[in-house]
Amino acid sequence: DAKHLVPNKMRDFFCTINLDQEEVFRTQVVEKSLSPYFGEEFYFEIPRTFQWLSFYIYDKSVLQKDLRIGKVSIKKEDLCNYTGKENWFMLQPVDSNSEVQGKVHLELKLNELITDNGSVCQQLVVHIKECHGLPLINGQNCDPYATVSLVGPSRNDQKKTKVKKKTSNPQFNETFYFEVTRSSSYTKKSQFQVEEEDIEKLEVRVDLWNNGNLVQDIFLGEIKVPVKVLRNDSFQAWYLLQPRENGNKSSKTDDLGSLRLNICYTEDCVLPSEYYTSLRNLLLKSSDVQPISASAAYILSEVCRDKYDAVLPLVRLLLHHHKLVPFVAAVAELDLKDTQEANTIFRGNSLATRCVDEMMKIVGKHYLKVTLKPVIDEICESPKPCEIDPIKLREGDNVEINMENLRYYVDKVFREIVRSSISCPTLMCDVFYSLRHLAAKRFPNDPHVQYSAVSSFVFLRFFAVAVVSPHTFHLRPHHPDAQTSRTLTLISKAIQTLGSWGSLTKSKLSSFKETFMCEFFKTFQEEKFTESVKKFLDDVSSTESKEPSGVSEPVHLKEGEMYKRAQGRTRIGKKNFKKRWFCLTSREFTYHKQQDKEPIFTIPIKNILAVEKLDESSFNKKNMFQVLHGEKPLYIQANNCVEASEWIEALCRVTRCNQKRLSFYHPSAFLNGNWLCCKATAESTEGCARCTADVPADTQIEIDGDRETERIYSLFTINRSKLQKLEEACGSIAVYQGPRKEPDDYSNFTIEDSVATFHTLQQIIDILEKLSESHEKYQKKRSSSAKYGSE
Repeated sequence: DAKHLVPNKMRDFFCTINLDQEEVFRTQVVEKSLSPYFGEEFYFEIPRTFQWLSFYIYDKSVLQKDLRIGKVSIKKEDLCNYTGKENWFMLQPVDSNSEVQGKVHLELKLNELITDNGSVCQQLVVHIKECHGLPLINGQNCDPYATVSLVGPSRNDQKKTKVKKKTSNPQFNETFYFEVTRSSSYTKKSQFQVEEEDIEKLEVRVDLWNNGNLVQDIFLGEIKVPVKVLRNDSFQAWYLLQPRENGNKSSKTDDLGSLRLNICYTEDCVLPSEYYTSLRNLLLKSSDVQPISASAAYILSEVCRDKYDAVLPLVRLLLHHHKLVPFVAAVAELDLKDTQEANTIFRGNSLATRCVDEMMKIVGKHYLKVTLKPVIDEICESPKPCEIDPIKLREGDNVEINMENLRYYVDKVFREIVRSSISCPTLMCDVFYSLRHLAAKRFPNDPHVQYSAVSSFVFLRFFAVAVVSPHTFHLRPHHPDAQTSRTLTLISKAIQTLGSWGSLTKSKLSSFKETFMCEFFKTFQEEKFTESVKKFLDDVSSTESKEPSGVSEPVHLKEGEMYKRAQGRTRIGKKNFKKRWFCLTSREFTYHKQQDKEPIFTIPIKNILAVEKLDESSFNKKNMFQVLHGEKPLYIQANNCVEASEWIEALCRVTRCNQKRLSFYHPSAFLNGNWLCCKATAESTEGCARCTADVPADTQIEIDGDRETERIYSLFTINRSKLQKLEEACGSIAVYQGPRKEPDDYSNFTIEDSVATFHTLQQIIDILEKLSESHEKYQKKRSSSAKYGSE
């Protein structure tokens, strides 16, 4: 959220997330506010190198260009200082001189020349080779050129390259010559050295510009290289473009407002798979360790300050290796030992509940989409007034009509949920089955506890949370507006109550804090709803195989708006790019003129032969990829690098098992009678580049086991001191068996068997030391082989 934005009057604001100058996400517009609450989360892999992560606040305009109010820019190296916590950032002015991205490849050389009259001249040679990753200008590739200057106290010699049209990666390959020093006469002494005082004061400056034609040229960035670094050597390197020195300074000192962000940034160096064998095996056998609190996975959750840090990579790793269900059962059993009353079962934020929550988020995405998306869309797109709190009613609202509307929505959502057991993923059913039987074993005299153990997850922590936050579960693109959000909150409360076993009894209703909710639930027939819940919970906690009715529905994987190159030719013979709505399911890849319209082109998944990036040079467009199938390639342009990467990965996952996948492809397009990459003239010529490596085959869950293990290694390393404290605690307990009267350093640890825990800790520490050595060796090798200024 943001506060105290300028101008000091109610306006419509939105916020964008940018990698350097490339917008990758945009929030919804918050209308008529000075302190807009966005409440949106964005999770994404970063597919390219970057210098800055930036957030821009815009004032939305209907008739004119949206106005940038201010920005927050965080350097990549500083992200670790803000990760995992909320921070308020003051908005900075947006200055065109500071908005830069990309890099330039230069070669510099000092030559010694003897003139006709015998004097010696030093000549500086500047070869500007190319640039990479320049920003888009108004959504289009720029028309860049460079100025090359030799600058000193009393000189400013400037030369200029040719303008390159419509490209973010211009190839200049131009050489410029500058006279640096001149001596009065040539002598046969040792090799001529440039005079120190001249060298200290001279520098080469390269400025990149976008040619504005009829409007003002736009500054794209600059670099400065002191001539003194050259001496008599040839020197070439890639340089990151920098803002002008006064670029971030502004004459404005006004307070533009502030923006609150919660950033979680991780960067892992993942070694080859064989390095992780020992740690991976130790983690995967956690469910077999007795007691479970002595296992490596449990110890990880004990030493991490925030359990969630440990849960995410742990669940993904165990899920990837089909070890999650026995581990959840083991930690849930430990959880139940500390549960004294059946009505508080699985209500806390323990390791068991966190693991089940994360599992449901990962494997239940499609389940939520097919169950709730249609009804959530109806609520958000055609909202009916549902406020039943007398204090919050607006003037003219009728509470009886509102209650009818709310009842209609609650009935519809509830009906969709209790009919959805056929779509519940098998893994979720297996976990619910384990929890149900463990609960019944722990409280044998309570006939309802086996149901409340499951409902506390599937209703309270899955469906009810998805209803109140549909954008978090990708059921809606944005956070709903305030009125719709309130409606969803009321529906979510109702679903929690209906799903909680026995909540509709009179004694339960009387415990409601809000009397208006109590009145609302009096209209429900308890027996009818209770039976529906009971049947649903029985179905989703059964290990019996489900028999789907008819043909199984295709899994909806991804959709969104992109540009595709026309398949046919236009009247003037030129193929153009058109905006289309793309949709990917487990059966087919389609595009449509608009969302929810019939597809105008369909490619069955089984017919896709490869999905690869397309060189920008093909059409002078960034973020392009190609889908190769039986006919001509389908060329598509995504809106940004993150979106392109996500589409390529999704398409590759769903087509990995296709039998006729290609081994080679053309990285560029076939234009004007030849392939731009290899110059072959036959369109049927086999590809000239090897297709990229295979990706995981699971169409719904993509998990890189090595990456998750590396993340766990990092967490253990960060919390090394806690591992040592736990080790000392185990030693103390083993030596002293008497009662502990006062709290001590290890009173927060769960130690059931000090000997078994100590043994696991020694294994963990030993593995960490070996992995640490491997990382150090890799970093040294990387440092020794890295060349300064290399790409």
